[in-house]
Amino acid sequence: MSTTSALVAHTLAPHVTDAFGLMGNGNARFIDALHTAGRVRFTAVRHEAAAVAAADAYCRASGRIAVATTTYGAGFTNAVTPLAEAAQARVPLVLVVGEQPTTGPRPWDVAQGAIAAGVGVRTFTVSPDDAVAVTTAALQHALSERTAVVVAIPYDVAAREAGGAPGAGELPALEPPVPVDVDLVAAAAAATDLASARRPFLLAGRGAVLAGAGAALGELAQALGAVTGTTATARSVFPDPRFDLGVTGGFGDEEAMALVGEADVVLVVGAGLNQFTTRFGRLFGAGTRVVQIDEAEEPTHPVVTRFVRGGAAGAVRAVLDALPARTNAVPGWRAAAAALTRRGLHRRHPGSGLAPDGRLDPRSVAARLAEVLPEDRVVVSDGGHFIGWANTYWPVAEPHRMQMVGTAYQSIGLGLASAVGAARACPGSTIVLSTGDGGCLMALADLESVVRTARRGVVVVWNDAAYNAEVSLYGSQGLALEPMLIPEVDFAGLARAVGAEAAVARTVEDLERLTEWLASGREGVFLLDCRISASVVAPYQEEIIAVNTAAK
Repeated sequence: MSTTSALVAHTLAPHVTDAFGLMGNGNARFIDALHTAGRVRFTAVRHEAAAVAAADAYCRASGRIAVATTTYGAGFTNAVTPLAEAAQARVPLVLVVGEQPTTGPRPWDVAQGAIAAGVGVRTFTVSPDDAVAVTTAALQHALSERTAVVVAIPYDVAAREAGGAPGAGELPALEPPVPVDVDLVAAAAAATDLASARRPFLLAGRGAVLAGAGAALGELAQALGAVTGTTATARSVFPDPRFDLGVTGGFGDEEAMALVGEADVVLVVGAGLNQFTTRFGRLFGAGTRVVQIDEAEEPTHPVVTRFVRGGAAGAVRAVLDALPARTNAVPGWRAAAAALTRRGLHRRHPGSGLAPDGRLDPRSVAARLAEVLPEDRVVVSDGGHFIGWANTYWPVAEPHRMQMVGTAYQSIGLGLASAVGAARACPGSTIVLSTGDGGCLMALADLESVVRTARRGVVVVWNDAAYNAEVSLYGSQGLALEPMLIPEVDFAGLARAVGAEAAVARTVEDLERLTEWLASGREGVFLLDCRISASVVAPYQEEIIAVNTAAK
């Protein structure tokens, strides 16, 4: 006989390879069943938020669904922030949690289903009679809707016998996600718009990556003579880098973004056009026609002039099929983009070494690390002011090699956990975590998890002794600085305490400690504690400051 918890584990096991979690009363039997079955690798983390964030990063980096698990009550509420992030970023994962008994709540129980619903996540509660069916339905929902789900196991049924586990051939089958049917009439009209363009620009987002639309987009760009670009989560999706301007928005090269502003027709595929991608409405020029392809029911931004509903790959193919034989792009349009890409879009301001306050110029740190970080890197970025440095200075070879868990929900402190998930998803790559002193302190318990799980990893701490996003925005408005400051922390010392190698960098020359470690070929984790100046403001942050100042 199997317990309810074991049936949940047995149902999930054929569909997942990894689970991340922290054990407690509510999920102990579920974790035991996973461990005993031996088919799913379980990675223990030290905080419940890390369980969900690690599973999230694993999904983004591998393209495979993962499981997170926590206990009930406080264990569940600790996991709500990364759960909201996964839902908003449309990452399919399953969070298995303990739940209050079926007999009613205890003093420490909370309305977990209502809390999950409040952040856009559906809860599936199992019983001994339907554990397999309900767990299968949860998995199907996560995959079909590309979202996080909660599978709840009430405390009083977790250990209750629930019948024998079905064989592999007896488990309900999962249906693959079905792309939204393409509006062929709208696709033909979009083809007419694009064919008439003198300066066409194609912008791809994460939806295009998930749909595998890269090849079709490359063909369309070639047919149109278009210049291309991506959102931060879709970089390198276009197969021809010669005419690709890289990431648009605040992370983009200034000259490249000026060129985008000259486009007369823009096709946006699988991107929501958020405020950062559009540079707060300044990315496209006045009078630019914007065509959007998306699975949403309606355009996601007021700037869209024509909307094509449908799956990204199919809709792009439909536009290609409807293109007339003759298109209208001017020859110099692509030549201008090629001149920028030959120059190098990641060759940004090299910084001044040391800022006037005697601390490291973060631009100089970013520029030097771009030269020495391994090409096989998977970059994981926490949230904070520093997010601009990795995104603008460190190119990556494929979309899944740059992960930013937390940006959809505007949270910080998920970086260390994300590095754990990325390490499990990409064990042969060097995991590079970019984090700030505030976010690193918030999640410090899972520095040990990174050291334990990463075969080879680099942790770069941008240590400016402040919450610098707030300093640069609100300090300039005259708000008191003292609450925004952090006493300088010795992250190198903390890292050594949990088994990492580490160094403090106060000068550009100190960065060579990392260079030497990388050259040695040693495995393990190296933490570089960069004592940077808070006076150097990232370009994307300057945009935010300008918008907020104008709104006052």
